[in-house]
Order: sequence, then C-alpha cells, then structure tokens
Amino acid sequence: MKKPELLIPASSLEVLKTAVIFGADAVYIGGEAFGLRAKAKNFSKADMEEGIAFAHAHGVKVYVTANILAHNYDLEGVRDYFYELKELKPDALIIADPGVFEIAGEVCPEIERHISTQANNTNYATYLFWHRLGAKRVVSARELSIEEIAQIRANIPDDLEIETFVHGAMCISYSGRCLLSNYFAGRDANQGACTHPCRWKYAVVEEKRPGEYLPVYENERGTYIFNSKDLCMIGHIPDLVRAGIDSFKIEGRMKTALYVATVARTYRRAIDDYFESPQVYEKNMPWYQEQISNCTYRQFTTGFFYGKPDETTQIYDSNTYMKEYTYLGGVEEVSGEACCITQRNKFSVGEAIEIMKPDGRNLKTEVLGIKDEDGAEMESAPHPQQKLWVRLDVLPEKYDLLRRRE
Repeated sequence: MKKPELLIPASSLEVLKTAVIFGADAVYIGGEAFGLRAKAKNFSKADMEEGIAFAHAHGVKVYVTANILAHNYDLEGVRDYFYELKELKPDALIIADPGVFEIAGEVCPEIERHISTQANNTNYATYLFWHRLGAKRVVSARELSIEEIAQIRANIPDDLEIETFVHGAMCISYSGRCLLSNYFAGRDANQGACTHPCRWKYAVVEEKRPGEYLPVYENERGTYIFNSKDLCMIGHIPDLVRAGIDSFKIEGRMKTALYVATVARTYRRAIDDYFESPQVYEKNMPWYQEQISNCTYRQFTTGFFYGKPDETTQIYDSNTYMKEYTYLGGVEEVSGEACCITQRNKFSVGEAIEIMKPDGRNLKTEVLGIKDEDGAEMESAPHPQQKLWVRLDVLPEKYDLLRRRE
C-alpha cells in the first residue's frame, strides 16, 4: 500500500513554515486573488516566493488555490495571475472552473492541475473526464463514503490521484458551493467571500407575526440548524488507506499556526505509525485522540464516510468552539538563554506554559522573564504582534511553538 501524502493548509508564511516543520508532505495556500478564502491573510507574491523556496528546501510541495467559479471579468486577471505563478513554480494549481483549468494549461502546462472539491467530483466518470483533459489529481466531494471512494479508485488509472478531506470544518452546502452568504450578505462564497452563515443562530418567524421568533426543535434560544460538527478521521486511517486515497487533506486555510501544528503533527504520527505497524497505530490511538482534541474544534464526526450523517452530526445549541490551548507564539530565533517570538496572546512572567515540539513532545516550562525589542523588562505581554525576547526554564528550539492550557 502506498503511504498517502499529508496535505496541510497555510494562511500565511508563518503558518506554512509551521506546517512544513510539523510534518506536512505538501501545503496548500492562496494568493491574493482567485481563491476561496478571501478573508484569510493569504500570500503576497514575495511571501509565496519565500514560502515555496522554504518548502522545497525541506522536500515539501506547495499547491496554490485558484478555485473560484469565475465570471467573465475574472478571466483576464486569471491569465495574468498564472503568468506570475509560472515564475514562482508551485507544484500544482487547485482549480474548480473548466475555463480557468484550460487557461492554466495554456499558460503553465508544466505545473500540475488538481481539480478542487468545488467541482463536485462524486463519481469515477467525472474523474476520467478530468483525467482526459490533463488533470493529475481530483479532490473528492465531501459527500462520498469510503465505499464510493474505493469504487472510484478501482475505475480510474493508477496515475490519477485521489485527494480527500479527512479533517476540519464541514459545509452545509454540497461540497462547499454555498449560496447562503450571497443571499444574506451579498458576499459570494463561490468568489471567496463567504460569511459562514451556516454557523449563525436561527429561529422561525411566522409571516403574520413579525418579530415573534419561534424556536426550532423546541430550543427556546433558537438553534444552529446548519452548524455541523467538525470532521475527524484520525481513528480511521486504515480504512482511508485501503480505499486508495493518495492525499489526506486537512481543512483550515484560515486557522492559526497552533491549530496547523497540532493537526499536522498528530496525523503525521498516525500515518507513520500505521505504516510501521497496525499494532503500533492501535496502541498509540489514545495519544492521537488526546492531541487532536488540543486544537480548536467543534466536536467531531466522521461525516459521510460511513453513510449519510444524521441528527447527531449537528450542533444545535451553540456555535462555540472547544478550546483547550491558547497560542502564544512561534520561536523565530534562539540566542543565549532567550528565544524571540512574535506575541499572539497575552502572557506574564511566572506563568506555566508549554513548549510544543515537532517530534510530539510537549514540555512544561515557566516564563522567567520577558523583554521587548529594546531590552526593557516587562511583567506581561499584552500587545499582539509585539516582538519579544522570552526566557524560559527550558530552552526551546527554533520553530517550536509556545502555548498555554486554558
């Protein structure tokens, strides 16, 4: 059996580097246009160039999303954008729109083209269609079961790869092609501007009684009727491998470095353990489950993999994330007894925090001192994005992350 690729999202250069160090085989990113996460930080041309160079130096691939459903006014800009990407040499482009797909083939035929889940890829005939047009990989629709994916694998050429989401947020609409955001807020999810109305709180209003909000499912506060639990397949790696999936994709191109590090490290370990020995994988299952619950999530489900979801896959009373850790910053440099970080959340001298390492260790430590860039001592660090030098009683290494348990 072929070991699947672990494909990790990155919202910024910082997160890309974290994904690479914490176990990704490949990362997917968005530029400043034509991707479906317009609210993410995304990558400038300079950041993309640095990120691709960093990933390639570590043997990791980079895929760039260009998966909007394009309108006429997009096409000229798409062509110009692909000429820019041609110079940067990413490993693949992730595309949903057939017109955009053809433009990419004309402008940069040397770059692989992968078909986004936005193209609703639910059967092997669709996979074969894209393969004939030159696609190297097709991302399966989230609505497919393990059995359906295995059937696709059995009916397509070996050189056509299957990429499948195995972890992260689920969408109320078919493969993410949502219209709610456009309807409610005038922001088109298929153009990258989703406002995530599936996470909003809803109630019923009767036409002749305006202003009187009736509960749904007898919940007096209304209900989050569209709010799905998050997908998590960490406990089902053997089934995913046997189905013939080539790339395990993690959702989350708007997530923090802490989230990305946690998920990447945990799935990296689980995949490697399974290929070392199924017994090792089973033995370490409690560790995977404990670690994956350390990142921000909405409770877990296996989605459509084992049949159609039922009422237990929705969260009706809240859209609140479960959160066990707060991200403090990533170690950018170590000098003497101190490390340099860009602070993300407040922490203070004397606090007990953790050093999160790429190899799976979490080291408890105490904050002994904090200095700003000018060397002034500080008792606490309340200002996000401030450069700080931090002394701990355990010296971290570059690219380690600092976090605090809530």
